Amino acid sequence: MSVFFEQNQIDQWIGEDASFLDLTSHMLGLTGQAATLRFICRGDITVAGTEEVLRLVQTCGGQTLQHLPSGVRAAPGQALLLAHGPAHALLRAWKVGQNLLEFACGVATLTHDVVQAVQAVNPAVAVLTTRKHAPGVRKLALKATLAGGAMPHRLGLGETILVFPQHRALLGGWDQVGQAIAQHKHAMCEKKIVIEADGLEQARRAIHVGADVIQFDKVAPESLADIVPQLRATHPDIPLLAAGGIHAGNAAAYAATGVNALVTSSLHYAKPADIGVKIELADPPEPLVVQKIEGLYP
Repeated sequence: MSVFFEQNQIDQWIGEDASFLDLTSHMLGLTGQAATLRFICRGDITVAGTEEVLRLVQTCGGQTLQHLPSGVRAAPGQALLLAHGPAHALLRAWKVGQNLLEFACGVATLTHDVVQAVQAVNPAVAVLTTRKHAPGVRKLALKATLAGGAMPHRLGLGETILVFPQHRALLGGWDQVGQAIAQHKHAMCEKKIVIEADGLEQARRAIHVGADVIQFDKVAPESLADIVPQLRATHPDIPLLAAGGIHAGNAAAYAATGVNALVTSSLHYAKPADIGVKIELADPPEPLVVQKIEGLYP
């Protein structure tokens, strides 16, 4: 996964937990003893964030021997990462690495499950994730959802054009939206103009004023199943997105409506994965076994 994390992000994660010292390790005299560290999953998961934990361990003064890459599947009892180094270095990296893995693997695992459920209904329907998540975790959330098989919907306000009802209200109505699009569309020729709609009537208005894509917000799958064929009859090539309230429990139903993609924030709020940690004065364990997700890796 090629999501870029600056070194200052790694340093910040460490600094949040151990900015001065690990007082417990200092009191117990755990400094230069050679030790090993293993992060072990306790359930079937999709791996994410191990590359960042690798850098975290190295920054603390340890050395990573092996790790499972983001995007692969791991079984209960399987080690996600193995490292060795001075005891105090591994102890400093312990909880930060565990927290990072539990969040990232939890998000990646839920994403994988939802993507699989959607593709079982219609392999042509994409799962897209929003920029709606807890502040400060955008890159990690992005990496985790990519590892699970989803794609980003919108990473920032400057990336795409997405007209919400709030924009329409501030402009004064649909006619004003159409005027703004007509005035500037030539300069936005490389961008798609997405307009949010709450039903068939608004979708038709949005297309009339220049929408390239329609995003339906909080429209029930039963209603969408009726709306989509009507729009396809007159506008067969316009992409249709379903957004708002989509989660693991209803993603398959939305996928069956005929939309092109599902837009969801729910994957960012997955239950954390259960990751165990073992630190000991011992030789490293046997090499790790990689289980790949079909289609993500050659």
